[in-house]
Amino acid sequence: MTSEEKFKKVISHAKEYGFVFQSSEIYDGLSAVYDYGQNGTELKNNIKNYWWKAIVQLNENIVGLDSSILMHPTVWKASGHIDAFNDPLIDNKDSKKRYRADILIEDYISKIETKIQKEIFKAEKKFGNQFDRDQFLNTNSRVIQYQSKIKSIHSDFSKALENEDLISLKKIIEDLEIACPISGSKNWTEIKQFNLMFGTKLGASSESAMDLYLRPETAQGIFVNFLNVQKTSRLKIPFGIAQIGKAFRNEIVARQFIFRMREFEQMEMQFFIKPGTQKDWYNKWKEDRMKWHLSLGLGQENYRFHDHEKLAHYADAACDIEFNFPFGFKELEGIHSRTDFDLSNHEKFSSKKLKYFDSQKNESFIPYVLETSIGVDRMFLAVFSNSLCNEKLENGSSRIVLKLPAILAPCKVAILPLLKKDGLPEIAKNLLEKLKTEYSVSYDEKDAIGRRYRRQDALGTPYCITIDHQSKEDSTYTLRERDSMSQERLSEDEILKKIESKLSIKSWM
Repeated sequence: MTSEEKFKKVISHAKEYGFVFQSSEIYDGLSAVYDYGQNGTELKNNIKNYWWKAIVQLNENIVGLDSSILMHPTVWKASGHIDAFNDPLIDNKDSKKRYRADILIEDYISKIETKIQKEIFKAEKKFGNQFDRDQFLNTNSRVIQYQSKIKSIHSDFSKALENEDLISLKKIIEDLEIACPISGSKNWTEIKQFNLMFGTKLGASSESAMDLYLRPETAQGIFVNFLNVQKTSRLKIPFGIAQIGKAFRNEIVARQFIFRMREFEQMEMQFFIKPGTQKDWYNKWKEDRMKWHLSLGLGQENYRFHDHEKLAHYADAACDIEFNFPFGFKELEGIHSRTDFDLSNHEKFSSKKLKYFDSQKNESFIPYVLETSIGVDRMFLAVFSNSLCNEKLENGSSRIVLKLPAILAPCKVAILPLLKKDGLPEIAKNLLEKLKTEYSVSYDEKDAIGRRYRRQDALGTPYCITIDHQSKEDSTYTLRERDSMSQERLSEDEILKKIESKLSIKSWM
């Protein structure tokens, strides 16, 4: 199955099982805007809760915030978004389609990386256990040629981005003979910068209304509340402020399902530190954030760090944690050393002091900031796409199973009476009442038991409890585990203890 075919199955499964729907679908939808269904909402909330526990609950020096979407317009002048929050856009004259110039080049590089992976796959198949990946990468002439080409493109690409040289950026596209994915044409316009912020108005009439923006990131709400939080919580540096919230970007080239949307949700934490310590904290948060991702068991090979080729105007160091999505390695989380740019600029534009006072040293200073920022929707897609499997079973049949990390699964336990009679539903519902105060539990009595198991597999439910006639005699039940499909006959207490041990946050972090 190709990557494109797998991605189509991910999108199809998300809709069929109530995870993600196209927004306003009955009106033919709205491009790059999506709604989360009943199961998608649960999965999304579980992702946010898992992040919040790791960032806020387990750190005594990090607290939460929920700032407003609408902010004073000068906030975005101070942050640099009005002047510098742009994407380089290019139009194809034949297809009339618009693209981000940097994405076209990145996609070209990804295609070369895919060719390298194909060479590795062929060699692994040929040499088996004797295959030495590192030696192959360093000696195979075709792979070396591919790597050299990538390095050369990266060098020119990073220079063009660093200098905001749109002419050189277009020349790269022309030299690589990059074609429009739709028309196949290489007939391109000049590249232009486009600001990504959504504008709106605040006021009773159009004449008196104030021009506002929907926030393009949640971070600025943290910065303008820095002193409010610090003074009311009495936190001392170093400390962090975390926030989960909606942000909006007028993405012209929105694509790849929920990976790049116009309305999305961020999980961000700004960590305030003493100037001069940013390098150590940068390395610490890189390590901590990668550990958090790996704790979910999605496979270490699916993650990698990628240093930014062009640093944002506020940063002195920046990298992404990239994940291997069905369409290749792409940014999942950003880790940025933002220096004191944000607080200094807000102090300048607001004329309000935003310095931190160190009572022990009797000195004031503007803190530096370390940021971790992850998209909830991208995390959702990473987890969902990685978990969807089509398994061949020993009896020759197959099953579709969503092997979500159990801690994130929308439904943790499905309770299934074998029959809809003989008192079995009553026993099942009594067990449901005991479990539902601690876990999200579903009840299903329709269809044959095998078909119900398959339905729960496709929904990602980690455990199924089946109640049969023996349950009436000895109060034991069958506990079925999703991934292995193993079944155990256990008492109610044994089942509760096992589920608790598998779903406790202590077992994951």
